[in-house]
Amino acid sequence: MAAILELQEHSDERGSLCAVEEQIPFAIKRVYWIYRAKGIRGGHAHKETIQGLISVRGHCLVEVHRAGSTRSFQLDRPNKLLLLEPADWHIMKDFSEDAVLMVLASEPYRKDDYITEVPR
Repeated sequence: MAAILELQEHSDERGSLCAVEEQIPFAIKRVYWIYRAKGIRGGHAHKETIQGLISVRGHCLVEVHRAGSTRSFQLDRPNKLLLLEPADWHIMKDFSEDAVLMVLASEPYRKDDYITEVPR
């Protein structure tokens, strides 16, 4: 099931830095980001792909549906990573106007990896 990971933040008078290194259980094979989002994004799960979602700017809400339950996660800090397992059917919504949601994926894009049916 989906879980929040707190990334280590290094801050001083020059600003802050976060890095994703060994905190995630997969090698990153794809990186993409969503911005100027309106409405709902996502609406699927995966057969194989594991994902890490980070709101690097602004905020959004992620709803995760799995095994008959629903959990909501507010992504509102760049040191907060939402880890999604392949079977985590998810939607992203309620994007702030300035939101930039970065996604780290364990697999390259493959259309046949997507599950679009809502779990029951």
